[in-house]
Amino acid sequence: MTILAIDTSNHTLGIALVRDDTVIGESITYLKKNHSVRAMPTVEALMKACGVMPSDLSKIVVAKGPGSYTGVRIGVTIAKTLAWTLSIPISSISSLETLAANARYFNGWISPIFDARRGQVYTGLYMYEEGKIKEVKPDQNVLLVDWLHDLKKAGKPVLFLGHDVHLHQETIRSILGKIAVLAESSLHNPRPSVLAMLGANRRAEEVHQLVPNYIRLAEAEVKWLEGQK
Repeated sequence: MTILAIDTSNHTLGIALVRDDTVIGESITYLKKNHSVRAMPTVEALMKACGVMPSDLSKIVVAKGPGSYTGVRIGVTIAKTLAWTLSIPISSISSLETLAANARYFNGWISPIFDARRGQVYTGLYMYEEGKIKEVKPDQNVLLVDWLHDLKKAGKPVLFLGHDVHLHQETIRSILGKIAVLAESSLHNPRPSVLAMLGANRRAEEVHQLVPNYIRLAEAEVKWLEGQK
């Protein structure tokens, strides 16, 4: 089985090709540039470099959010278009789970962080059990201080990872102290090859029913709904 994995849910643009259990190609950039311009050319370039034709693909796996509203939409739209055009299965994986999966050798809880502004973050809680990632608490949009106080009650070591962790490291350390572990920078990029592995055995989804998971409405949508009341 040859899987194409796509993650454009944040500044990281990740594309990977995985054949069975072997990563045959992977492209990762962390740039504040428009994914709508760069994503498909990156897919095409990677497939060409790896000698993979569209007809060789067996499955598409996409990061479905949360993250940047525009970024998530771009990745999901590209993935759905490819899956529909090629008549192959598609599966979606949480963008937070994909990031958390980088920490497979951490013995404790894993809290991936995407900044959501105004003291809020997108996060969830994960851990590895018998070599497989497991959800401890579901993905959510939450005030960081509330999240940290909840974690403090359990008293277990927690690894925080993601490019936005540095924005909140003082708050994290001040509340959690020694039980907080900040990941090294090499773990902050979600890896599309990991995304592919996570999605390899996930159930296929009906392509037209697959939608992004934004977790919360965009500010413009909130204002529009308020205006309709």
